[in-house]
Amino acid sequence: MSVPTRTEGRPAWQRFAARTLTSREAAVAIVLVLLILVATIQRPSFLFGQDGIRDLLLTPSILVLLAVAQAVVLITRNIDLSVASTLGLSAWLAGTVASNMPGVPLPFVALAALGMGALLGSVNAVLIAVVGAPALVVTLGTLYAFRGINVMWAGGKTISASDMPADFRSFGVSSVFGVPTLSVIALVLVFVVAWYMRYRQSARELYAIGSDPAAALMLGLPSKRLVFLAFVASGAIAGLAGFLYAARYGAVDSQAGSGLELSAVAAAVLGGVAIFGGSGTVWGAAIGAVLLITINRTLPLLGVPQFWQQAVVGALIIGAIILDRLLSLQRARRLSAIREKEND
Repeated sequence: MSVPTRTEGRPAWQRFAARTLTSREAAVAIVLVLLILVATIQRPSFLFGQDGIRDLLLTPSILVLLAVAQAVVLITRNIDLSVASTLGLSAWLAGTVASNMPGVPLPFVALAALGMGALLGSVNAVLIAVVGAPALVVTLGTLYAFRGINVMWAGGKTISASDMPADFRSFGVSSVFGVPTLSVIALVLVFVVAWYMRYRQSARELYAIGSDPAAALMLGLPSKRLVFLAFVASGAIAGLAGFLYAARYGAVDSQAGSGLELSAVAAAVLGGVAIFGGSGTVWGAAIGAVLLITINRTLPLLGVPQFWQQAVVGALIIGAIILDRLLSLQRARRLSAIREKEND
């Protein structure tokens, strides 16, 4: 049952505009714009420097992918703490293939990294969806297990830019109509996943599973299969992020992406994806990732000490969770009032 709003009775475009402007994603985007404005006033080169706009678009690309991967899983009331370790293993595979087989086409390298991510995601999927183990425990374990495999595989070595073929290095710094290619890839993936999550029946079932897992089972939804696929998709997206990581930095070691797992969770939550599942959008997660990266770049310009930067990000995450809880309670009260009115 949809909750009646004050926009009912208005033309469709007005309802769409009202919903968009009052959405959580719009609020995060406004904060992002204000942050960029303040940073630019403080230091004009932040936006208008030689690489200002390019850095603004390119720097968040990898975290955007991880936030999207995390959002797909969070919506099902699960979590994937292994996305950064998946990125690391996939980045090492991409670097190994590119450096040892310089004639291999780049799409093959990307597919190899994506396949590695999907394989690692399927490990989580089996343990969570089939065995029934808690996602927090499983992905915390695979976070360390995947990183350990990466350390053993790398053996303390680093694949440097000089080991990479020229086409791989140039791909990482290339642009499409002035927009970094890696940013274009991230944006296309956000479009594809957002379209799927909005229009496909199975995606709506993912939201239903996250909203009320017990009710989803009673309705006969294929919860295990859908959760399984959500973790495989999360791993595949993290694998693609690993390919972009290797191309972006041109060098890979066993610690690639270390620590990004919590940033991915923070970005998704900041963007309005409920930590308790059932609500949120991929667009919100992507905007949250851009906001998080921009905060980390902006606070030093404003003279905020390093230890306060982490405190600010933590406060924003706690605030986002409290806001989600308040909005959930508000929706529950409105639905309860509607049901009481219908029963009278």
